[in-house]
Amino acid sequence: MPNKKDILLEVKNLSVEFGKRKKKFVAVNDVSFHIYKGETFGLVGESGSGKTTIGRAIMRLNESASGDIVFNGKKINGSIDKELDKEITKKIQMIFQDPMASLNERAKVDYIVSEGLYNIKNYKNEEERKEKVEKALLDVGLLPEFLSRFPHEFSGGQRQRIGIARALVMEPDLIIADEPISALDVSIRAQVLNLLSELQKRKNLTYLFIAHDLSVVRFITDRVAVIHKGKIVELAETERLYGNPLHPYTRSLLSAIPIPDPRKEKEKVLKIYDPSCHDYDNAPPKWVEIEPEHFVLGNEKEIEEYRITLMHNQ
Repeated sequence: MPNKKDILLEVKNLSVEFGKRKKKFVAVNDVSFHIYKGETFGLVGESGSGKTTIGRAIMRLNESASGDIVFNGKKINGSIDKELDKEITKKIQMIFQDPMASLNERAKVDYIVSEGLYNIKNYKNEEERKEKVEKALLDVGLLPEFLSRFPHEFSGGQRQRIGIARALVMEPDLIIADEPISALDVSIRAQVLNLLSELQKRKNLTYLFIAHDLSVVRFITDRVAVIHKGKIVELAETERLYGNPLHPYTRSLLSAIPIPDPRKEKEKVLKIYDPSCHDYDNAPPKWVEIEPEHFVLGNEKEIEEYRITLMHNQ
């Protein structure tokens, strides 16, 4: 686990809304978390829970309705000056979910990987640009001769590597990986995950890893936040969360992870999450640190029950 003192990114009471007045939809509702330098922070939840919206808000692609996003001690949401905007473009990069859709089909790999460099003129001369691009390709296990080819000439796994190279070439501090393996064949997924882990160690990268596949999240993350309908319901170190889930939604997600043994899988009982199990009309929930680095959303009665569960399981 990385040094706990260095926080790279802090999200404080973030809300993101779409639409106006009667048609207003709150996609992210009062979300707070922080990411330490050098760690992989997982954000998990089902489709439509607001995971990608948070990632896009950090990237300044979605506007925030309220709350603060602080990167390296500077507030980066809302209106910021040109200099900071340029720094953010360089220091925070995103790997997108679908390598088929996120690469420009009409551009050669050379241009695709260089696009960020062109945008903020992050190179002295043509020679340095070429050098940076070739190095980025080699870093992800592709050959420099691929630079003159088009995306349709590559497999899904190779395309995602090109997407990773496009992020790496900017020399970022934080990479937001938005479901980077969900569109890939199962056989390729482990390769891409191993590549991300290896790059992290080599380049001292920090990841925000967005996913819905919990078995993958356990393999790659240091800490995990579970999000449901725009609200984070539980946050803890990965092994602690998997070993001792408290919130009923977290439990239902974990119960859905397939077991490799067919007999056990057949006997498994799925836990279905029913939001009506909470009595939030009379007693609204609070975000509570129930044990060091383990946060959960609940009202007083629920928190008391969670504490009892923790005592029993220790």
